[in-house]
Amino acid sequence: MLNTIFGRIILAVAALAVVLPSFAQSAAPAQLHTIHVEGFGQGSNAAALRDRVVERLNHSGQIQVVDNASASDAVLRGDSNIWATGSVVMNPRSSASRQTDYQGYLSLELVDKNNQPLWSYLVTPSRFRTDGIMHDLADHGAERLIDAVRSGSLRADLPAAGATKHVALRAAGATLPQVIYLKWFKSAGMAVSYYAVGSDGGIEQLAAGKVDFAASDMPVTPETASASVAVTNFPTLAGGVVPIYNLAGVSGSLRFTPQVLAGIYSGAIHCWNDSRIRAANGGQHLPDAEITVVHRSDGSGTTFVWTSYLSLVSPGWKAGAGSGTHVIWPVGTGAQGSDGIAAMVQKTPNSIGYVELIYAIQHELNYAAVENPAGQFIKADLASITAAAQFASENSEKGFRFSILNAPGKSAYPISTLTWLLVPSQGLDGQKKEAVSSLLRWMLTAGQKDCGSLGYAPLPREVAVRALREVDGLK
Repeated sequence: MLNTIFGRIILAVAALAVVLPSFAQSAAPAQLHTIHVEGFGQGSNAAALRDRVVERLNHSGQIQVVDNASASDAVLRGDSNIWATGSVVMNPRSSASRQTDYQGYLSLELVDKNNQPLWSYLVTPSRFRTDGIMHDLADHGAERLIDAVRSGSLRADLPAAGATKHVALRAAGATLPQVIYLKWFKSAGMAVSYYAVGSDGGIEQLAAGKVDFAASDMPVTPETASASVAVTNFPTLAGGVVPIYNLAGVSGSLRFTPQVLAGIYSGAIHCWNDSRIRAANGGQHLPDAEITVVHRSDGSGTTFVWTSYLSLVSPGWKAGAGSGTHVIWPVGTGAQGSDGIAAMVQKTPNSIGYVELIYAIQHELNYAAVENPAGQFIKADLASITAAAQFASENSEKGFRFSILNAPGKSAYPISTLTWLLVPSQGLDGQKKEAVSSLLRWMLTAGQKDCGSLGYAPLPREVAVRALREVDGLK
């Protein structure tokens, strides 16, 4: 499970030796002909998923799967889980017509012989799948990898030869990118103590000199930051904030319009069988039950994203609660952190909340599709968040303080966001400044290939290149 991956990442980061390599430019595209495929976790379907992926790769004509890892050009490893979300009766007159609904994921990453990332992807169930979930996940994952091999775009960013530095760094901030940041710190060979205290908490600790850099889901301006700290904003990746819910007897995924989400969080819609929810979910049996609304209680960049979206789509919300890391919520119960809000929704019947995509998957929670500006109901996944992130390319010359909420495009997930590292413009000593620069270079190059396995979208190339230029300004 991704929970298992998350636990291993935390333990590994805590025990990691502090080694800071400098990094070279991308190597030539990898010539991949043979791949060794490791196991896909401990779940009951892991072996079957692996066998199906191996079968599809071997039949592609592009890749040969070999048993010996040392004789292969690259290694494919992964993790997986499939779980039942409930059941639905297809024919009320026949108990034999009851079918079980399943959700799940297949997390894949491809590394070269130096254990450097070449490609990664988080496969979630297809929107219109015609086969069982196991075949759907395996086939989709294999097809994505085959496409990447055919494109010739696989390349490794290898550590350059040279002296290493032994420097410990401290950071704090956003929970939205916490999972991938912990993985990045480990993969980059760096020891960074990261405290996921929310975007507000990270900025406060940076201003107080308690950390070397902070993380935030909102770009920081002189107006939003403490007057005692000036920072440079570095975008690192894109993620999606999803509406999670705990509702028995519902098959598949719910669909929400922007107006319904604003109505639920304002208290104007307080019952699950409200006509405005039913209108977008024809055929679903929605209970006559009060909606329990859950929101963040701490100063949160995820809350900033969520309330900024509601302000974009609802003039009433904008004029009332508005947007920010803290707002005065019209209704609901607060929970601390993304893990806290996911756990509360998980244990509370008839509830709704909002978290980053990876937290919904970790907690095996249902999350809804949201109507985008093109009128399409889009469920967050790596493809739809990537589609939204492409909007950043069109704004790449405007600096890094822009939003990708409600991005245009039929396939874009509307509650997508960039997330940033905040590096102080002054105050870091020479060694720490060099260490932070090395970390940023890794995150903006090799790290971009490593984020897909956890459901985060890489930055568009134009944005990453501009951010790399900004890193040089830290010297």
